[in-house]
Amino acid sequence: MPAFDHFALIAPIYARVSYSKKDVMREAAQLPVQGKLLDVGGGTGRVASAIRDMVDEITLADESFGMLANSPRDSFRSVCGGSESLPFADESFERVIMVDALHHVADHAHTAREMFRVLKPGGVLVIEEPDIRTFAVKLIAIAEKLLLMRSHFLAPEKIVELFSDGEKTIRTEDSTAWVIIRK
Repeated sequence: MPAFDHFALIAPIYARVSYSKKDVMREAAQLPVQGKLLDVGGGTGRVASAIRDMVDEITLADESFGMLANSPRDSFRSVCGGSESLPFADESFERVIMVDALHHVADHAHTAREMFRVLKPGGVLVIEEPDIRTFAVKLIAIAEKLLLMRSHFLAPEKIVELFSDGEKTIRTEDSTAWVIIRK
């Protein structure tokens, strides 16, 4: 965990921001589905709140206690911890999502392996990230560097390369990319 938790500072604001890409996530993650969904880097539960009626159980995993403290506690199971070492058994979830968070982790490859590890066979993993190939996201990347947020954005093709197994699809829209992996 970083020495300074930038996200704890912005959590109360972030908790009020609604998730606007619910329809794309529904299609990408093939929702609704019976079973469990893991939202890695799920923070305040912004995305989970938008899709809670499409899955039986949602678990938020985030290394920022401040973000999790601002999530609706009665709606989701919350686990505070890093994405590089997810505290779940192999093949525990039918769906795994990570929205706007991969660029914040220290070890992309290890995070990818962990998310794939906890995904059940036949399950779907969706990584939604700002598309660094666009000018607007390049400006965001510079701003996050200046704020010492240790961000490192990857192009969608580089995210796909983190996964040696699974059926891979890339979808882009405006300045957002979705990398979809079916196990």
